[in-house]
Amino acid sequence: MSLLLLCLPSSAAPAGGDPQTQLEKWLVEKLNVPESSVHPFNLPNFKIGTLDSLIQHSEELAKIDGQFQSIATKAGEILAAVYEGNSSQLSQARKVDGSKTPEEYFESFSWNTSKYRLDKSISDLVELVSREAFALDSDVRNSYNEYQAAKSNLSAVDRRQTGNLSVRSLHDVVRGEHFVQNSEYLRTVLIAVPTPQKKEYLSTYETLVPMVVPRSASVVAEDQEYTLFNTTVFAKYVSEFVSKAREHKWTPREFNYSPELVADMRKEQQVAVQNERRLWAEVVRLARTAHGDIIKAWAHLKAIRVFVESVLRYGLPPNFLTAVIRAPKNVSKAEDILIEKFGYLGGSAFSKDKRGKLKGDSDLSEYGALVDLDYKPFVLYQLEL
Repeated sequence: MSLLLLCLPSSAAPAGGDPQTQLEKWLVEKLNVPESSVHPFNLPNFKIGTLDSLIQHSEELAKIDGQFQSIATKAGEILAAVYEGNSSQLSQARKVDGSKTPEEYFESFSWNTSKYRLDKSISDLVELVSREAFALDSDVRNSYNEYQAAKSNLSAVDRRQTGNLSVRSLHDVVRGEHFVQNSEYLRTVLIAVPTPQKKEYLSTYETLVPMVVPRSASVVAEDQEYTLFNTTVFAKYVSEFVSKAREHKWTPREFNYSPELVADMRKEQQVAVQNERRLWAEVVRLARTAHGDIIKAWAHLKAIRVFVESVLRYGLPPNFLTAVIRAPKNVSKAEDILIEKFGYLGGSAFSKDKRGKLKGDSDLSEYGALVDLDYKPFVLYQLEL
């Protein structure tokens, strides 16, 4: 959902009673949105500092604000991924502190003075808010990457458990009697042969290389696609036998039998499942917390940015009117309505055309990169939650 954050000087309030109330009524009427879609965005009074410092803060905040949009979006995407489309669980997980949607948090925003003390400078507050959010982003990304690795490993284990005999794990297929054990000269080779070629294998394996034990091939297992043979070969000819088998499009299966190895492989899937479940629970816990805390940090950063930009635009004292608006479907039209009403705040950057409509100064485009061509005559930000 999109939200619009609007800040105006108190002098811009429509005529009537309380300026904030009149602004909210005007927005509801002119933007054609429900009353529940418009709320004040409460700004505290920050330590202002010098004009030069405000300009520096403005540039820094624009950059950090964009980064916050990215990390908030990423945290939401991770939540959606781990809940795999379960909309009811995802909806609950996205709630800030378990009770408010991100939109509701912005609409009821109140500066957390116990966490972010207002006797600190703006630069200190920005550093504190952003450090926390970026640390959360790093933690949740790392946790999600670990979970993805565990999930991929489980998928690989499952494929080995469920594939055909040319690819699946053999620990639950072979037994000790299928192998020549404790022999200095003889080795057992396992070959997965397409079932239609079973007769061909039995008629040719003894002549693939010298020193194949005659009549040593036997069927270990079969599925719909492959037959798994064990064959006894003298040790020094194993590599050549495997190579010849590949030339016939048969699949050698390397398996060095030991009871300990078979036991370990039987545990592999259980361990993979347990690891995937453990990391899933960990990333869910962390992502839920991080998403909510990033939203809260972003709201505080937005408050700082709105305040700084408003002081630069409207001057002192900081007597402002604010609104957080659930954006209507046609945001561009809503912006046009706001510009028509409050465009005069932009001074010479906006003028009237022949019909009396406000228009932006087209000459600004000549200055390209020196001027923000998306300039608004008042403080207005759109954010995606």
